[in-house]
Amino acid sequence: MNLTTQKKLAAKILKVGVNRVWIDPEHIEEVSRAITRDSIRALINDGIIKAKPVQGISSYRSKKNARQKSKGRRKGQGSRKGAKHARTPKKQAWMSTIRSLRVVLKDMRDNDEIDRTTYRKLYNMAKGGSFRSKSYMKTYAKDHGMLKEVEE
Repeated sequence: MNLTTQKKLAAKILKVGVNRVWIDPEHIEEVSRAITRDSIRALINDGIIKAKPVQGISSYRSKKNARQKSKGRRKGQGSRKGAKHARTPKKQAWMSTIRSLRVVLKDMRDNDEIDRTTYRKLYNMAKGGSFRSKSYMKTYAKDHGMLKEVEE
């Protein structure tokens, strides 16, 4: 049975879209006979025609993705926008590297692993970009005999 006219009338009366109009499947005969606004209003009052509730958008997926991102996931090649150094600028990377190197050098000097002249030499080498990480710097110092011998 074609109820498009009734649905349109009900939608206008209920002030909702046509897709939100619900017609009770047990009273389709009755609805098909209703062709005036007054008869549609009567069916709405009887509860045969109703407006469906507004359908919301679930935030489950976005919350799940946010949880994953907080763990460090979803950051692969396909998710990245911008150039290589747009995400972490070169200067930022340099600052974190040089700061960690200088902290290690100070610790080594304070713990008498290296003397003042060796400290200064390694400090200047680090400043010049000779070491890419703390482990490289320690390995260099060990290989070149810059570390003091531990006296027991």
